[in-house]
Amino acid sequence: MLKSMTAFGRARRIESNKDITVEIKSVNGRYFDCSVKLPRMFSFLEDKVKTYIQERGSTRGKIDVYIGIDILSSQGIEIALDTAYAAGYIAALERLRDDFGLRDDISVMTVAQNRDIFTQKKPEEDLEEEWEELRSVIDEALESYVSMRKAEGEKISIDIRKKMEIIAQTAKKIGELSALDIPDYGAKLEQRIKQYLGDNNIQIDEQRILTECAIFADKISIDEELVRLNSHFDAFREMLNADGPIGRKLDFLLQEINRETNTIGSKANNVQIARLVVDMKGELEKIREQIQNIE
Repeated sequence: MLKSMTAFGRARRIESNKDITVEIKSVNGRYFDCSVKLPRMFSFLEDKVKTYIQERGSTRGKIDVYIGIDILSSQGIEIALDTAYAAGYIAALERLRDDFGLRDDISVMTVAQNRDIFTQKKPEEDLEEEWEELRSVIDEALESYVSMRKAEGEKISIDIRKKMEIIAQTAKKIGELSALDIPDYGAKLEQRIKQYLGDNNIQIDEQRILTECAIFADKISIDEELVRLNSHFDAFREMLNADGPIGRKLDFLLQEINRETNTIGSKANNVQIARLVVDMKGELEKIREQIQNIE
């Protein structure tokens, strides 16, 4: 099943004396890049959160995790002053006042608006207990997050299948046109060579002409490209049904399909085939854009 790298999940629950909110959102990315925002008091859990998100199946994408934890009971919580930071902050305010001739309204309440001058200290608690409380809320947010990833992935899968079927049918039309075009092109080429040689009074070697025409017709044949394309189409369909991260594999296979399509376009001596190749490349580009969002 395809999974989109763009999704959102949210959960909120009261655990013990904490009101915990977890929000997870992600966009497409080449690698796993997880950023976690936690209250300062709980920053020691950041690495655990990142590891847990990855273990739960997120292998690619830019993921932002916001975790809000409000302490409902202040029992045991100590509010302390970061004296060094406060002194530097007040000194900066005084320089601002003096350098720009501002009204002196520096007060306790003015300084207190900067919450970074305060620190919260709480009693030492068991790390695993803190983690288990948070993990249960993360699990709930992940449930809705993963559900959205699967739902979006299914929509993308349906769209890609439709476009790939259009491409396969177009390739089939190209094959049919090519089968009719090659013999006709060989006959026209033979006629032109004979006319050129005849106009210049050059002796005609019938067998040599036929041989050269056959060689050239073989060079412009697209049978091999069409066989490889059909093989790639089958492999692409199988990948769409596979489990696990397949975005990069699909992208690589799409490049191979595009390469064979370009070769067909370079060999085409038929206006209809050239137009169909353009149509195929247009659909391939649409699929490429969709694949960029697949894990």
